[in-house]
Amino acid sequence: MACFHSIKEVVSRELGLIRKHPVCVSATIGTMTFCMIFFLTFFKEGMPHDLPIGVVDSDRSSLSRNIVRQIDATQIGKTVSFDSYRQAREALQKGEINGFCVIPPGMYNDVLSGKQPVMTFYVNSLYFVGGALAYKDLLTMTNLTAGGVQRELLLAKGMDIQTMTGLIQPIAIDTHQIGNAGTDYGVYLTNVLLPGMLEMTVILATVFAIGSELKNGTSRAALETAGGSIGTLIVGKLFPYTVLFTAIGLTSDMVMYGLAGFPLAGQIWGIFLGTFAMILASEAVGIFIIGMLPVLRLATSIAALYSVLGFSLAGFTFPVEAMPPYIQGLAAAFPLRHYYEIYVQEAIFARGFGAWSGDMGAMMIFLLLPAIVYERLESAYRLQNFPKK
Repeated sequence: MACFHSIKEVVSRELGLIRKHPVCVSATIGTMTFCMIFFLTFFKEGMPHDLPIGVVDSDRSSLSRNIVRQIDATQIGKTVSFDSYRQAREALQKGEINGFCVIPPGMYNDVLSGKQPVMTFYVNSLYFVGGALAYKDLLTMTNLTAGGVQRELLLAKGMDIQTMTGLIQPIAIDTHQIGNAGTDYGVYLTNVLLPGMLEMTVILATVFAIGSELKNGTSRAALETAGGSIGTLIVGKLFPYTVLFTAIGLTSDMVMYGLAGFPLAGQIWGIFLGTFAMILASEAVGIFIIGMLPVLRLATSIAALYSVLGFSLAGFTFPVEAMPPYIQGLAAAFPLRHYYEIYVQEAIFARGFGAWSGDMGAMMIFLLLPAIVYERLESAYRLQNFPKK
């Protein structure tokens, strides 16, 4: 009972500090609200469209004009005509277009005479999404146009449709994009970016909540309120934040899978459980960081660096399995990586708890991190022997 009374006292003290200095809570709520609004509105179209794609038409034939019209008719591309290669190159370097193609002179005559004209693509890959989509659009429409030209030549030779189809496209491709049939970039990115921002916010807020006592020189008073137990102090201080983080996390899940209608093949409770486990694991990481470096400025810097690395090693942009072995092992040190695995197994494949129980167990291992720095953090709170700036 004494322990629960001490926790209650610490919670009351922390609520008083929050009311007096609401910057941490305000920043948390403001950051997550902004991210939800930003990502859900920024990707509301699902996929980028009307990307400016340059065309240098040196042939000026009916075939080349048809190619330009076909590129312009796609959802992704919007053609911009240039008179010369130099003009198109300068526009590409300035970022005015995502890529351009050069149609060689005499292409139509080369096609009619059975020669093989060469169309050249230039793509700005510094803008990964825009460059990749521009290249895909150019390549797709060029292949379709080439197939159309070959079809007309074969028809002129009297070949029947069935034989001609087999020559033009020997193998038919049937594509199934599992979990994101519409190639929606909002689904692809927001499902991990929002939890990633939540993880970053949780770690930084945890470091700030515990480290501010050391910075302000109030750690001894806080420890006395907790009955001299650093464990009681941590539980009491983080309880209000845990409730807040959980409410924000569950709200973002409901917004994504309810209001925004993101695909969810499994059960929403699995996503809820994964979100809550990620919050607890992130708090444990924050305690570990401030315990190892009981200086708020340094701990905040390390926490920010750690959180940013979590995005790169989560595996949603580049598969972890394709990374070097030592990087694959490092990826397991981030709660966001395990949350992503839970999301894939539950939201995309609906495999149930058994498929992601290992990742849930891995996130529970993070809860052991505070035990490593327990004595060091308690000593820092009692002695206040670390620099405050």
